[in-house]
Amino acid sequence: MHPNLRFLRMEWITNLFTSTESVAHIVLLYAIVIAVGVYLGKIKIGGVSLGVTFVLFAGIVAGHIHFTAPQAILNFGQDFGLILFVFMIGLQVGPGFFESFRKDGVTLNRLATATILLNIAVMFGCYYLFFDTSNPYNLPMLVGTLYGAVTNTPALGAASEAMSSVFKGDVPQIASGYACAYPLGVVGIILATIAVRFLCKVKLEDEEAQLLAEEATNPHEKPYKMHLRVTNLYLAGRTLMQISEFLNRDFVCSRILHDGEVSIPNSKTIFEVGDELLVVCAEADAEPIKAFIGPEVPGEWNTELEAQPMVARRIVVTRPSMNGKTLGKMHFASVYGVNVTRITRHGIDLFAGRSHHFHIGDRVMVVGPEDNVNRVADMMGNAAHRLNAPNIATIFVGIMLGIILGSLPFFIPGMPEPMKLGLAGGPLIVAILIGRFGYRIKLVTYTTTSANMMLREIGLVLFLASVGIKAGAGFWDTVVAGDGIKYVYSGFLITVLPILIVGVYSRLKYKFNYFTIMGMLAGTYTDPPALAYANGVCSKEAPSIGYSTVYPLSMFLRILTAQIIVLFFCGA
Repeated sequence: MHPNLRFLRMEWITNLFTSTESVAHIVLLYAIVIAVGVYLGKIKIGGVSLGVTFVLFAGIVAGHIHFTAPQAILNFGQDFGLILFVFMIGLQVGPGFFESFRKDGVTLNRLATATILLNIAVMFGCYYLFFDTSNPYNLPMLVGTLYGAVTNTPALGAASEAMSSVFKGDVPQIASGYACAYPLGVVGIILATIAVRFLCKVKLEDEEAQLLAEEATNPHEKPYKMHLRVTNLYLAGRTLMQISEFLNRDFVCSRILHDGEVSIPNSKTIFEVGDELLVVCAEADAEPIKAFIGPEVPGEWNTELEAQPMVARRIVVTRPSMNGKTLGKMHFASVYGVNVTRITRHGIDLFAGRSHHFHIGDRVMVVGPEDNVNRVADMMGNAAHRLNAPNIATIFVGIMLGIILGSLPFFIPGMPEPMKLGLAGGPLIVAILIGRFGYRIKLVTYTTTSANMMLREIGLVLFLASVGIKAGAGFWDTVVAGDGIKYVYSGFLITVLPILIVGVYSRLKYKFNYFTIMGMLAGTYTDPPALAYANGVCSKEAPSIGYSTVYPLSMFLRILTAQIIVLFFCGA
């Protein structure tokens, strides 16, 4: 073979890995970093893995060996990935953001907020105890450590983006601190939650028994069956729909005896004085319903009509007319004779309260007689094929509005720079708002759970790969030869101390069930592995309810406080 030909054959592969201006090189760099990071992130140690966050470590290695790309490309990948990531998170949490502030939800969100503030307080404590405060780069690195300790990548992105407005020249690569704290953060959350159990002397079997007892004694959950005679003259000539709306209480009228014939009523069935009804309602509503309709009387019913098969079916909301309607106004129990037991949106279980707003794409678990469930399915649409086409325009309209909002300067006295919501805060707030209220302006924000996860993960891996590659060049000097061990134990303290304080306080002060506390703490740290552990030790839904109640506000506060810390303290 001719020597020049051999040289040319080797040159193309050399250029592919070294020519940083080549598009092929840049794409190959991202492909290798992301693929290696994702595969290594699946490795479990003690049942716990680092997941997709391992892409950050793969990027650091690539940057350290100078396998890199132009700075402008890395900046674009970091910022665009962050925007896509936080926007899809906003669409996910937006519908439940305002609905989480209900009864116990207010207390749980107050405790979550206290935990977030304690994380920040412990970070500052470590800063003043362990680090040289005259070095302007130590606090920024601890900010990265903070968000590695609480396993919150969007907040890392918000802090990194804010750093660029404070440090005009050499911007600190705070991902190094994040990388030091993240592994122990994942493990520390679970270990600290277990420690709360022993500190409070909790017995898991007693907590399970308590949940069962609450389900059995709750008068709003316990069904009550009664045989009533219509004696209220006001009801004569009125339909079941009208009576249900006027009474404004959930009840199921499963049978009606009219002129000696028993039938199954529907929303248009007309009542007359003297009719006899078989009514099922919540035990707490029994007396008001009897007072309004008529007295309870003895009677026997046609058992053939009673023997309808009961089914549980997951129904997908696809009919546009359902968009924005509230659960309380749909009267599923009173009109359709079914119960809505669970509502899932983008993989998050939402509280099925009367004020819940339905959105296209919601998956609703409906339990009741088969015919009734079929009628509800027809009303909601349940045509999953209609959801296959993505609403891509809504996503980019939202991103456009988010960037505009994030770029607006807010001048606050005493701050060296005007505050901006930035590329993380702006899109997040817009996504939350259109995710909750978009139906009012005819914006369909639905994406399938898989599509949402795909877009979110693409954004996340682009962000992590870019941040890791940029941080890799100085990682050895900053961490290995620098204060790396300090970041590790500072991160562990940031993770553990707030959980121990708030977890024990939640138990002793508010007497919350331990499983609810586990879910609340996992949601405050936005940490799926901690929720998976909690669900593994509890057969009920208490951990998931606690998690979903505080997750939206916690995610928002993590991103907001990241920017506030950087702008108020790191720029001083």
